[in-house]
Amino acid sequence: MGKNDVKKHFGAAVRLRRDHLGISQEELAGRAGLHRTYISDVERGARNVSLESIYRLATALEVPMSTLFARMEELSSDEPLRTTLSADELVDILIVEDSQADAELTIKALKNVRITNHIFVVRDGAAALDFLFCRGEFANRKRGSRPQVILLDLGLPKIDGIEVLRQIKADSRTRSIPVIAVSSRDRDVTASQRLGADAYLVKPVDFQNLTGVTPQLSLQWALLKRAPLVNA
Repeated sequence: MGKNDVKKHFGAAVRLRRDHLGISQEELAGRAGLHRTYISDVERGARNVSLESIYRLATALEVPMSTLFARMEELSSDEPLRTTLSADELVDILIVEDSQADAELTIKALKNVRITNHIFVVRDGAAALDFLFCRGEFANRKRGSRPQVILLDLGLPKIDGIEVLRQIKADSRTRSIPVIAVSSRDRDVTASQRLGADAYLVKPVDFQNLTGVTPQLSLQWALLKRAPLVNA
């Protein structure tokens, strides 16, 4: 892993933990005794971070330094996300997430529960709707092919996740697809439930909270393929 990759993955680990705590960059800066621009640079992977600053950040984020390093290793070990799709390629799980780090964590959580279905990621709300309704860059996709589950971030660029969810549930072609709404803000729960989300997860998506939605998705979730257990 190169120097720039180390900085990028460490920054992603800091941001994911900050999002989990629900605090702003300003608040993290205040807790750590650092400038907000410094925090911004760290999260963008544009800053060489000293050991003292790592200690300050870990303390402010309420985790040991080893936790940040472990999360950084998790992010660096994930497979690259695919962003292209052939016309005849089927997708079982659609992840709609603008953050690459968050998308990678979600894929890792799916792998941790041994789900082996074909996963595809789109980066914004407009792309999600284009994918589902086979238009724009996805106009050549098979129109009868719908994902079995959608993991939908509610804080998306271009078209926000709430509007994407509304359109999914308002259209007869897509309303039966189970949608797991994902957000770092608890107040999004009510809005997503009102629009028909089948389940709700608070970021970051991990093994524990992902398995917690299984009963809510019942049969549809059971249709997803799982890797067989291998006896040691």
